[in-house]
Amino acid sequence: MEVPAEQSEKESSALPAAAALPSESQPTPATLVQITVLKAQDLKTIKSDVSITLVRAEYNGVILGDSSKTDVLPNGTANYNFMTSFVCSPSGPNSLDDVAQKPVLLTVIEVSQKEKRQKEKAVPLGQAVVDLLPLLQGQCSFKVSAPLYAVPTSPLESLHPEAKGGLEVMVCTKEPLLSATQLSNGNLLSVTLEGAYSVPEAFAPTGPLQNYMACLQVPAAGEKEFPLLFKNGILKLAGEKEPLPRPKKWPLANIMAPGALSIPNSFIVGGPYEDEDGELNKREDREFRIQAESMKRIIWDMERRCYLDSAAVVTLQKRIAECWYWPVEVCRMSVASSSKGKTSKADKGDEDKQIFFHGVAYVNMVPLLCPGVKQIRGAFRVFPYQDSEVFEKTKSQHSVFRDLRRQFSLTKEGLWTPEISTSLSRAVPNKTQKEDKEKITKDKDSNRRMSNVPKTQLSDATGEAESVTYCLDGQQYIEAGTFLVMEIKLDKALVPKRLREELTRRVKQMIPPRPPLPPRTAGAEKAVEDYHNHVTSIAVAILSEYHDLFGKRLPDQGAIDHQTLEEQKRQLNFELNSSGKYFAFKEQLKYAVVKIVREKYLKTTAFETQEQFQAFLSELYVYLVDQMHVALNQLLSEEAASPAPVSHTTEEQLQLFAREAEFNKDYKLASLYHQQRLAQDQCNIQYWLDYGAFCLLLEETTKAQECFQQALSLDPHHIQSLLLCGIVAVMLQHYEEAEIFFEDACCLEPSSIVAWTLSGLFYELQNNNIQAEMAFREAKKLLQAQLAKERSIPEAAEGEGGEKHVSAGCVRSPSPGPEECLREGLPDGSAERVPEVVEPALSRKLPEEEATAPETAPKVPSPVSGLSQPPCTVFMKAVEFLMKVNAIQFVHRALAHELLSLQGGPSCAYYLALAQTYLLKEDLSKCEECLCEAVRIDYMNPNVWAQKGHLCYLKRDFGEAKECYEQTISFVEDAADMHFVYLRLGSIYLEEKEYGRAKHTYLLACKNSASCLTWLGVGIACYRLEELVEAEDALSEANALNNTNAEVWGYLSLICLQGGRQLEAEQCYKYAVKLALRNDALLREIRAAQQRFGFGNPAF
Repeated sequence: MEVPAEQSEKESSALPAAAALPSESQPTPATLVQITVLKAQDLKTIKSDVSITLVRAEYNGVILGDSSKTDVLPNGTANYNFMTSFVCSPSGPNSLDDVAQKPVLLTVIEVSQKEKRQKEKAVPLGQAVVDLLPLLQGQCSFKVSAPLYAVPTSPLESLHPEAKGGLEVMVCTKEPLLSATQLSNGNLLSVTLEGAYSVPEAFAPTGPLQNYMACLQVPAAGEKEFPLLFKNGILKLAGEKEPLPRPKKWPLANIMAPGALSIPNSFIVGGPYEDEDGELNKREDREFRIQAESMKRIIWDMERRCYLDSAAVVTLQKRIAECWYWPVEVCRMSVASSSKGKTSKADKGDEDKQIFFHGVAYVNMVPLLCPGVKQIRGAFRVFPYQDSEVFEKTKSQHSVFRDLRRQFSLTKEGLWTPEISTSLSRAVPNKTQKEDKEKITKDKDSNRRMSNVPKTQLSDATGEAESVTYCLDGQQYIEAGTFLVMEIKLDKALVPKRLREELTRRVKQMIPPRPPLPPRTAGAEKAVEDYHNHVTSIAVAILSEYHDLFGKRLPDQGAIDHQTLEEQKRQLNFELNSSGKYFAFKEQLKYAVVKIVREKYLKTTAFETQEQFQAFLSELYVYLVDQMHVALNQLLSEEAASPAPVSHTTEEQLQLFAREAEFNKDYKLASLYHQQRLAQDQCNIQYWLDYGAFCLLLEETTKAQECFQQALSLDPHHIQSLLLCGIVAVMLQHYEEAEIFFEDACCLEPSSIVAWTLSGLFYELQNNNIQAEMAFREAKKLLQAQLAKERSIPEAAEGEGGEKHVSAGCVRSPSPGPEECLREGLPDGSAERVPEVVEPALSRKLPEEEATAPETAPKVPSPVSGLSQPPCTVFMKAVEFLMKVNAIQFVHRALAHELLSLQGGPSCAYYLALAQTYLLKEDLSKCEECLCEAVRIDYMNPNVWAQKGHLCYLKRDFGEAKECYEQTISFVEDAADMHFVYLRLGSIYLEEKEYGRAKHTYLLACKNSASCLTWLGVGIACYRLEELVEAEDALSEANALNNTNAEVWGYLSLICLQGGRQLEAEQCYKYAVKLALRNDALLREIRAAQQRFGFGNPAF
């Protein structure tokens, strides 16, 4: 290959204005960009006998200059020290957009002379490219070692793509190309088109040369739009798919070395299908994607960049907000043949090129408006280009390829070159290529007539025919399932994401960390302890006075007679009274007695009658004397009094007791148990969260907020506390605070599917559909990755061979998982199906709806229990979390999404959760309707039968409730609330006098989770079976767990009456009455037994 040394031909770029987004906000002065080629290395690895070379610098199709001829040293090094430059100016010809997307092209040329009288021959030896992108990133100078790729000597020669040499290059400017303001407010957009897969069968390598193209229009400042054109797509037949990672390519046609087309340090890395943002990323698409990647396809692997100034960035944000979906046009066009001489009419007609297979893909750009998002990558289906449909979905009123084709002057500027080698053949034409071109020109008309592919004539007079032809032409994209794989990337996110440190600081400002509360110094126990100390102090003082009056008496002196003691007592009293010490001791005790009255007896107001006052004084006197004896005994005795027995109630038992009280709607007792848990450990976060959830059940939102904030103050990074604080902030309409809480939770735990789902529900409540869509999308990705990981475990255990492909999808997990799958859109008219308790999820109509997971619950009864098949939508997992904390408002919103996201109709889990919300509201009729649907869908689900049993129990239909509970127990798998199933079923057995079955049922409950109520049930059943010993043991266990249950004391009283134990019977009866026994039937039975046995009631 021979290149003239004085060559100065300008190679046109793909589009002179394709990425030229002018900086209209601030004019930037022209800046000189200086390029210095220092030296070349390893030239002899390209050609062993090379001796003299020079280096040529070219930028934007203009040759900047040649270096002097330089000898190549034996080690393959050539020192050029060649310096050249070009001017970068906003007005052109070298703008900031050129700097962004066009590299400096350096060609090493071998110079040789055959004979004395012949001219020198200049043959290109290798090429290297230098990316100028660092100049747009704030750098004023940088040095690179650019790989040098060999230039083939003929078009048929195939070279190894790896570089065999290198050039050391220095690039510098005196001033930065961008000011600090431009650097901060501007942005860099890069679009990478990887390929089109599953292309129509009509795409064939035979026949006329074709150019496969795609174009995306990018808005600039104002109303301008600039197309980013991707041309020269390579049609590949079935075979091995492209490797990963692989380099991205420059969109240039004047590069002779194939290896130099690769952009340095820029690669296509691919990734799991479920991590993609586009379509075809579900499990059911996996096989199709895998097959398409190795079948007939068109490959570009091309990246185009454009610089966006501040005005263009604002316009980009505005356009995305106005129209979520952007069109990416694709087409095929015959290559224009260039022949010398006069132009024929046919050739003139070629100026009006025909567009084949005009299609369009719709790219959802919404994720770029979410905080911190800088990239979109995925597969996008191709549809026929129809003006009405494109306008409806994208608001775009014109086609780049059809309406603006003449404006681009495609043929003249070389835009439709079929392959990279075209530029090479244009530079050095040979005989074979000329013959090929003439043959193509000659056969062009006949090939068009023989083609069975529909064509479109681009003329204004055939508008309707164009539309019909385009539709028929592009229909093959749908039949073949064609899709594009592309990436859109920004250097900086359009919407900055708040830093984790900032979110943590904001949370601490709202809820500062609180130190542990100091131990309480007051209280009944402290008051009694102070009284003991005062008594001991006064006793020591009186004993000292006695020793002063009568001296110390040794033990071996014998006892003092009674008369002497009385005389000493009289003298001591006289001494204490006359000296005023008695009055001082009394005043010393007064304060301690007042504290006992206030803390122990809670008496702070005046008595209504004198009789009440006298009765209280008598009681107080007895108590003070008893406590005085306790203090004196401790003082005079060598052994201290034994401490009070410590309660052995564990945290788990208190939690169970609280849940029992909530279930029985004894909220006062439940609150007491929650407070006891907090008294045991005020630094336990879970205790505060449980108490807050209980307050939400009572609709005490402010009190719940205090509990959740207390939990968050103990650990500002606790995800569950952050989410619950956000939930109550929404309930209290503190939306700014709620956003901080949700955003902080997602930032601290980006893998939490529940956090992303709740954030999406919050943003939807704020009508921020863009961020809601993004949050739901992120939750869906995380769930699909989680399910794919769970599926891979049994697959690995089975030892299945073969290549593993990463895919997306949604299947039921083998064990209950925390999250669910999510559709990205809602079907048209789906809002009409929302029940009255929920609202539509999204009001915006999306152009292409994704299919939901195929594993949604069927409408026929399932043959297995639903417990082994957890819900596979993110919304149902959010419902599970929200139901546990009684956040019913968010439950309704999540259920609305769940209803809209299922193609096969509502699932059993949906109806079950909705029934639970109705049950909490005591709307029993709607609850029954939901449970009937749940039973129809999944007859073998024990949770459904348990809920139905609770419903019948509340309706006092005990016969039906018993059948439901017995059905629940008969399943192999237990329901979630078996403890309460046992309790209520046992109570029904007791009512129906089936004492044996009641005893067995309550014992099952005791085995799983013993409580006062379970042992009480066992005790009652045994008592009715006249098993008094077992009954007393069971009731004693119940009393040990809760000694404030009046029924336990009542039945213990009956057992003591039966055993003839009078004192114990009276004591048990006294406690039963004192605790206000409300069971009238039991109270009458006790009094009848007392009358029969003649004891047990102190009133007798």
